[in-house]
Amino acid sequence: MIIHPVKSIQGEINVPGDKSISHRAIMLGALSKGITNIKGFLMGEDCLSTIRCFRDMGIDIEVNDSLVTVNGRGLHGLKKPENELYVGNSGTTLRLMSGILAPQDFDCIITGDDSIKSRPMKRIIDPLTKMGANIVSIESNDKAPLKIIGSKLHNITHNSLVASAQVKSCIILASLYTENDTKIIEPVLSRNHTEIMLNYFGGNITTQGSTITSTPVKELYAKDINIPGDISSAAFFMVACLITKNSQLIIKNVGINPTRDGIITVLKAMNGDISLLNEREINGELVADIKVKSSKLTGTVIDKDIIPALIDEIPVIAVAACFAEGKTIIKDAQELKVKESNRIETMVTELSKMGADIIGTDDGMIISHSPNLRGATVRSYNDHRVAMSLAIAGLVAEGKTDINESECIDISFPGFYNSLQNISDL
Repeated sequence: MIIHPVKSIQGEINVPGDKSISHRAIMLGALSKGITNIKGFLMGEDCLSTIRCFRDMGIDIEVNDSLVTVNGRGLHGLKKPENELYVGNSGTTLRLMSGILAPQDFDCIITGDDSIKSRPMKRIIDPLTKMGANIVSIESNDKAPLKIIGSKLHNITHNSLVASAQVKSCIILASLYTENDTKIIEPVLSRNHTEIMLNYFGGNITTQGSTITSTPVKELYAKDINIPGDISSAAFFMVACLITKNSQLIIKNVGINPTRDGIITVLKAMNGDISLLNEREINGELVADIKVKSSKLTGTVIDKDIIPALIDEIPVIAVAACFAEGKTIIKDAQELKVKESNRIETMVTELSKMGADIIGTDDGMIISHSPNLRGATVRSYNDHRVAMSLAIAGLVAEGKTDINESECIDISFPGFYNSLQNISDL
């Protein structure tokens, strides 16, 4: 992908459907009785991997543009797949589906691409094993591929060391097959799309502080779902507008779930001109239009409790920080090391090539005001969020920015480049 500098960002834009919600809509639709119609589904590679896995387990799923119809078979309707379940690059698919597979009456192997095989799975293996699951890391390294031997599960109380929606959701989905309440205690409440959608489908999930209680129900029942735009995708355009002179943009129909809106909080703390219009609720999720104007940003400190609400947006926040007066410090973000790439290392390496004053730390980054970025040949490391963050930097860098391995963007944002063209003179 080649990016040239632009004069301004103007207009209105829609971003693809929320990735997290898209995954969960397929999973819960498959486990529910009846037909679930999903509008606004993200047709990215990760979410298509989830569809493929459930088709392999006997679920009839029809796809027509961004409308997906899931013919659910209930909590006990999945069938043994004929081959290994392949999740591609999707950690969400692997971790959440492991919770669904553990209590089934069949055995299977679940695996993914080389990136997935390098990511830690002990964080789900341990709590599922406590529940009675039989999970074997085939390479004996606590990573995929995993062999999951269906077993009868029991409830647990799990104290999570990290605030991880994937770990929490894995346990919640497994708890649908237990007889008593399961409790999950997080250090900080992570994104809660699973809890919201399960209750929407007839589940019984309650939250008090950062303690989540899952009470089993006999059945889930199909519901139609409208998926809002993904705030993680909107974040790239928010930053693009803020750092580009004479710019104004409205991003339509974006999910602003309080466990996900840390990007808005941080950009406002950096003096970003951001406002929410037409706030509303759709199938339990808060949604709004986001209005952004170019702004003179200032540095800030990003740490502690807000990190889980913006962990996926930190790469593009690092780009914004280059244009902020003073210094921006990001810490308590060790989770960045185990994403699609080590995002601390990759963002420091690649933004440095463009002239950024950025230093990596053990748990984050320190970025000083360095607005005179220059175009360079950079790498994505096959990490979609890194690729898109570097593209945003390229919009305001002097000269040409050439992003290698940019095809990975299709994982979460097919049509990203076209969207950039529609609101600029790119």
